[in-house]
Amino acid sequence: MSRTTLYVPGDRPDRFDKALASGADAIICDLEDAVAETAKSTAREAVGQWLRASPGVPAWVRINNRPDLVDEDAELVRSLVSDGVGFAGVVVPKADAAACSVDFGGCPVTALIESAVGVAEIYEIAAVPEVVRLALGEADLAADMGMQPSPDALEMWPIRTRVVVASVGKGLEAPCGPVFTNLDDDAGLAATSESLRRHGFGGRSVIHPKQVAAVNAAFTPSDDEIARAEAVVAAFEEAAAEGRGVAVLDGEFIDAAVMRWARAVLARVPSDSPVNP
Repeated sequence: MSRTTLYVPGDRPDRFDKALASGADAIICDLEDAVAETAKSTAREAVGQWLRASPGVPAWVRINNRPDLVDEDAELVRSLVSDGVGFAGVVVPKADAAACSVDFGGCPVTALIESAVGVAEIYEIAAVPEVVRLALGEADLAADMGMQPSPDALEMWPIRTRVVVASVGKGLEAPCGPVFTNLDDDAGLAATSESLRRHGFGGRSVIHPKQVAAVNAAFTPSDDEIARAEAVVAAFEEAAAEGRGVAVLDGEFIDAAVMRWARAVLARVPSDSPVNP
């Protein structure tokens, strides 16, 4: 699961390798908002060339979900898949069920929820076979719904919870949270990332390499959390081996629900971590 997905303009191939080296778990080569209208074709060609030269990189392609551009973008994705070029998948912006069902050659889809239609159709979107993750784009969503979120984004929490529920209900990866647009507010980035994690998100998108470390830290279990989760697993497994359905650890009642929490914590440990279980 990606804790951080770093956006990179598709018409700036000079930044692709630098983005991969930023520490982000994955990057998003953007053909949509980060690319001017006059550079759409250039971006499509640059992304395709780079992916062919760098097969297997953890890179997503964000297409344009517009009638005049979606066919060409989808054809790029299909051609990469048919040629066996490995990449993470496609990000469908302003996602609805129909857009997520476009033929992308069977590659994984991240559905970016950023419209009222997307919120209304979220369970249908999550049920599309190729969709592996939901993500939330709150700038477009707020504009579409005529909302003016306060600094604590309280107005967005009902929708955020709906995204988490749909993800869990359909067995998808924990969703990707919205970008944090204030590049100078390090404390705000850390605090909002931690809040997203506590509410069930698995990571968030970032728009600058300087944001990567803080987001990675927020979505990575601490050493104390890992140690506690490992102790819970050990206690529960010992109890199960003895024919008991529950255990007690340091006075805490350990049942199947607590065991699921522990497993979830351990699942968030990066694969390259020295403490990966």
